[in-house]
Amino acid sequence: MRPAQIGFPQLLQDFFLRRLIAQRGASARTVEAYRDAFELLLGFAERRTGKPPSGLSLADLDAPLVLDFLDHLETERGNTVRTRNARLAAIHSFMRYAAIRDPASLPVTARVLAIPAKRFDRPVLGYLTREQVAAILAAPDRRTWSGRRDAVLLATAYNTGARVSELTALCVRDVLLDRQTAVHLHGKGRKQRVIPLWKTTAAELRAWLGQINPAPDASLFPNRAGAPLTRSGIRDRLDRAVAAAGQHCPSLRGQHVTPHTLRHSTAMHLLQSGTDLAVIALWLGHESPATTHQYLEADLAAKEAVLQRLTDPSPLPARFQPGDRLLAFLESL
Repeated sequence: MRPAQIGFPQLLQDFFLRRLIAQRGASARTVEAYRDAFELLLGFAERRTGKPPSGLSLADLDAPLVLDFLDHLETERGNTVRTRNARLAAIHSFMRYAAIRDPASLPVTARVLAIPAKRFDRPVLGYLTREQVAAILAAPDRRTWSGRRDAVLLATAYNTGARVSELTALCVRDVLLDRQTAVHLHGKGRKQRVIPLWKTTAAELRAWLGQINPAPDASLFPNRAGAPLTRSGIRDRLDRAVAAAGQHCPSLRGQHVTPHTLRHSTAMHLLQSGTDLAVIALWLGHESPATTHQYLEADLAAKEAVLQRLTDPSPLPARFQPGDRLLAFLESL
């Protein structure tokens, strides 16, 4: 007897509850990212098919619809290729699970799994100079409560090179100020690391702890209501600091500075101070050394130093002159 086909709603619920949470022990951030991907996909499918999400079948999510959804993310929602690929990765993960739970769905799942991630150009990493960072760190108005919080927040972000998600998750208990001064970061994929603090950062954190809720699980960087600052909240506070810093540091005017720019700046300054790439990888919580290697590629000063040690063998190289009209045409392209 042929086994009954599992409905799409049941498959999706089992994927989240059994596969992601119970079997793989996925972090809350991973579950949230996958949830967001499927909320967008189901909303798109509802508009396309006229069926509510609970009325969809797996066949409705065939490759043509998924491809149209991915195009919708880029063209209408303005998402980057990275975001598009992240959404596709979530869909692929579900389709692999569906193929195992419901072999009858193999024709559909195989076509969706055949959709490749989109290639994209990797831009040179943007980072700030030490003078620009110093101007940003000095920008918040320390006469106000929010200004003191912003000053400590930005100093901690630069000192640790923390991701914005790691900053929002910091609690009072994560600050170590006894024998050693350090911050305990909770990174991607449940990975944790302890980052030492400069004396100035430790002093600012010690003073800040006296102005917030001292409970161990209280947010280290709360808003006025006591809740943790959100990603958008941290970005807004950074934008304000950059705008204020631009009045005294003209090179910051018009610069697009994000929390990740501060993270890149920490890595570049560590590299320029002679820190080994392996240590920088540990500092930033990189899983792959290739990720850290990007900073070496972006360090123009290091490349120029290498160039200065080399002698130009031909200061005035002669340009090749093609002798054939067809070759001349190709050379002109």
